[in-house]
Amino acid sequence: MRKLSGKTYWIVGASEGLGRALAQKLSKAGCNLVLSARSEDSLKALADSLQGQARIVPCDVSDRASVVAAAQQAGAVDGLVFLAGVYWPFSARDWNAEQAEAMFDVNLTGAARVLGQVVPGMVDRGAGHVVITGSLSGYRGLPGSIGYSSSKAGLMHLAESMHADLRSTGVDVQLANPGFIRTRLTDKNDFTMPFLMEPEQAAEEMMQLMRSDRFQRAFPRLFSLVFRGGNFLPDWLYYRIFGAK
Repeated sequence: MRKLSGKTYWIVGASEGLGRALAQKLSKAGCNLVLSARSEDSLKALADSLQGQARIVPCDVSDRASVVAAAQQAGAVDGLVFLAGVYWPFSARDWNAEQAEAMFDVNLTGAARVLGQVVPGMVDRGAGHVVITGSLSGYRGLPGSIGYSSSKAGLMHLAESMHADLRSTGVDVQLANPGFIRTRLTDKNDFTMPFLMEPEQAAEEMMQLMRSDRFQRAFPRLFSLVFRGGNFLPDWLYYRIFGAK
C-alpha cells in the first residue's frame, strides 16, 4: 500500500467538484498540497478549509506561460493529480467548433502542458507519482460527446503510454476512469445519468487507487463493465446499441 502521509501533491483542477473533494481527503490523510485552478478565490476558500498545509497556485492549463509559471511556484512535488477539465455536450450534427477545441485544449493538451513541466524532474529524481483522470466515456466513441469523450480517450491513451515507459524509473503512473459525478459539468446533461456519484464518493475511489499499486481503476465498478465490455463488441452491434437514433 502506498504511503501518502507527508507527501506533497499538486492537484490541478482543485477548486470544485472531484478536485475539491479529493483535496479534502488527501489533506486529512496527512498530505501537503499545492492547489491549482483558474479561480484564485475558490482556491483560497478551499485552502482555508483544509486541516493540513496547502499552498494555492492559480493556473490556466490552456496557457503554456501560466503552466510554466505555476510549475515553478509548485516546485518539486512527490505527486501530481490532473483533474482539470471542461465539458459541453453536443453531437457532430451540431458541431460547436469553439467548444470542441476548448475541450481538447484543456482536457488533453492541458494535461500534456502540465506533465511536460513535472515528469522530467520526477524521472531525474527517480521518484514520483502521477494520477491522470480519464472517464468511462473514453473507452469507445459515444453519441453526443464529440469533444469530451474523444479528449478523455486521448488522455487515457497518454496515461497508458506513460505507464509503459516509466515502469522501471521510480515514477508511478495511475489512471482513474470515473463515471457520472454530480458537478456543474454534469448539470449540463439533459438525460438520466445512471449510477450518479457525489464528489465525495468519487474521491474515495480515487484515494483507494492512489493507495494501491494498481495502474487503473474504473468506477462505479458495475457501471464500468458496460463501457469496458463495449470494447469486445463488433462494430455493427456496438453502434446498433450506442449509435445516435
